[in-house]
Amino acid sequence: MSERVSAAAYADTKPHYEILDGLRGVAALVVVWFHIFEAHATSHFDQVVNHGYLAVDFFFILSGFVIGYAYDDRWGKMGAWEFIKRRLIRLHPMVIFGSLFGAAFFYFQGCEVMQVSQIALGTLLFSTLLSALMIPLTPSADIRGFSEMYPLNGPAWSLLFEYIGNILYAFILRKLPTKILAIVVGIAAVGLAGYAFTDIYSDLNAGYALTARDFPGGVWRLLFSFSAGLLMARIFKPWRVKGAFWIGAVAIIILALTPRIGNENSLAWNALYDCLCAIVVFPLLVWIGASGKISSPVSGKICKFLGDISYPLYMIHYPFIYLYYAWVRNKPATFAQSLPEALALFFGSILLAWVVLKIYDIPVRRYLTKRLL
Repeated sequence: MSERVSAAAYADTKPHYEILDGLRGVAALVVVWFHIFEAHATSHFDQVVNHGYLAVDFFFILSGFVIGYAYDDRWGKMGAWEFIKRRLIRLHPMVIFGSLFGAAFFYFQGCEVMQVSQIALGTLLFSTLLSALMIPLTPSADIRGFSEMYPLNGPAWSLLFEYIGNILYAFILRKLPTKILAIVVGIAAVGLAGYAFTDIYSDLNAGYALTARDFPGGVWRLLFSFSAGLLMARIFKPWRVKGAFWIGAVAIIILALTPRIGNENSLAWNALYDCLCAIVVFPLLVWIGASGKISSPVSGKICKFLGDISYPLYMIHYPFIYLYYAWVRNKPATFAQSLPEALALFFGSILLAWVVLKIYDIPVRRYLTKRLL
């Protein structure tokens, strides 16, 4: 979810898609609220930001679109290894920071669900190393109790799939003719729908664990959305769209806030909703966002700020979520009772994301770019 839409360092002569930057930021804000409300949810049915997990599908399709746009015409001058180095420079500094940040907060996040005080320091340090290297943990090696691949910073699972998508692009997908790529997208859409309709929960909230249920869900989410983004980059022709950022932002928020569709006796309706969002609506929103133009300096500043903080925010907020979750369970507290803490978490995460961007992420990437490229 992290690629800067302007791709300025790599494609300075191409127009920037500031609106897509802004929409990525809106989706990142939605993810934060989705995780905040998870602390108060008792099931898939009473989560307030019920479909916030679909933001990941939006990130994947946006990533495919931007990578195709920025790199498809550069392969005569750039090989696969250089591309991979560029992607590692762009992505991995925040992976390392998120791992260390999660480790620093680990022993403060204990509750009846997360018995973190029982984890030996050596085990924590080993898990931190694996997380920083993007090596996933199996459920049996989990140190928190949620069966996460990255228990120090849960959302890092989507970065693993982002890496997989980048590798597939470098060695396979970029070489496919457009018609063959379209067939791949079609097959992946069928696979994604098949997964959603046969999943035990009938949703696409999957990918964060190395389990028979979760990992295939992450694979299908990546294969469809990332490949669809690449295909769109090849065939894109802009429409005339006014207010594209606000259309996209409102749509993302409404889609995330839509309550669970159906109930225990009609799960398929939610699967249908998730598939429509991932397969139809999100490609449409990316197309609209890429077609729009910034209409005012204020809109431009909003989109730039949201785009700048989107990746750091995604990668640093979750250790706070673990802390908030433990606090809610230990107190216990309703959302109304914990609203001040929730707001502090939300705005504090935004502030920290901006600080980390300025004093860590940008300087580290500049240094690595000078040394390695």
